[in-house]
Amino acid sequence: MTSQPVMTTPSADTPVALRYALMPVDGNGIAVATVAAMLDNGAGGAAARVLAPGEVLPYGTVPVVVTDTTVFGVQRLEETLLRWGPLPKPWLVWVADAPTRPVQDARFTVRALAGRLAGVAKLPYLPVLRAVTGPDEALEHKDVQTAAAKLRRTIEGK
Repeated sequence: MTSQPVMTTPSADTPVALRYALMPVDGNGIAVATVAAMLDNGAGGAAARVLAPGEVLPYGTVPVVVTDTTVFGVQRLEETLLRWGPLPKPWLVWVADAPTRPVQDARFTVRALAGRLAGVAKLPYLPVLRAVTGPDEALEHKDVQTAAAKLRRTIEGK
């Protein structure tokens, strides 16, 4: 006889530890890992983590889709949202891939998709991400810490 693990639904009085479930729409790179660490805020992966491909959205978590400001990234976002289904509206963390504003096509597409999103949090271009070995090293830099605090305030509505 084999047994399979069963996921239980938490009761209303049981707090859900995982708060943010991240879903990269165009690849899982240093930007996605850093956004997860920013939202986790030192909880050791208990408050925010990147979902594996095909993994079910955990009950009670806030879905967060992450993409960069390229037209390619925004097209992948649009495809993701077209297949989204009855899940709660996700937050978009829009990570700048260059020190300039996004191109017009990307801006217009995100504006058109705004009704399918809970909100858009823009992460500025962080050049330090090109030179670090991981998100923990990135979070040692003041500009990344500032961006992390702003990101959390935006998503939490404070």
